[in-house]
Amino acid sequence: MKTVFTTGEAAKICKVSQQTIIRCFDSGQLKGFRVPGSRFRRIPRDLLFSFMKENGIPTDALESGKRRVLIVDDDEDLVELIADHLERDGRFEVRTANNGFDAGMMVKEYRPDIIVLDVMLPDINGKEVCQRVRGDKTMEDVRIICISGMVEEDKVADLREAGANDFMHKPFEVEKLIDRICELLELEAVTTM
Repeated sequence: MKTVFTTGEAAKICKVSQQTIIRCFDSGQLKGFRVPGSRFRRIPRDLLFSFMKENGIPTDALESGKRRVLIVDDDEDLVELIADHLERDGRFEVRTANNGFDAGMMVKEYRPDIIVLDVMLPDINGKEVCQRVRGDKTMEDVRIICISGMVEEDKVADLREAGANDFMHKPFEVEKLIDRICELLELEAVTTM
């Protein structure tokens, strides 16, 4: 478990911009130290935890150290397969939804780091979900990977325009999806032999 964070890491955990963390550090609101001989700021875990508590920032991202993934697909077997792989990886906390309505409720309450989103849901299309997530300023850091077996190339551009960070055609290898998740969350990819 990490004990000292950079301003960039602290910003991701607090879901604020790095500039905000730097301002709080420089004003003394957020305690930490500078790396000797450089201008780099570092924030020990306990001081970051206190800062988060004082400012009403949920501390669960810091406590678990795991990245939150929300999988939204009406194919329950696929959802189970992806969730199983992510949980075995050990770096992810996973929640699932089988329709757009549940996903919408869960995004607000769970605040995922990344959403794996089926484009063809029974009650809403993926493009609309992307637009809703992107329309909420508190969720601008949420990454979205859209998945579908029935989307033409020109529609992929529409999804990206609506806010998707990535797109994968079904069927795909779950390992490749996890590699993409790691890329988007700036985690080290796990290569399985």
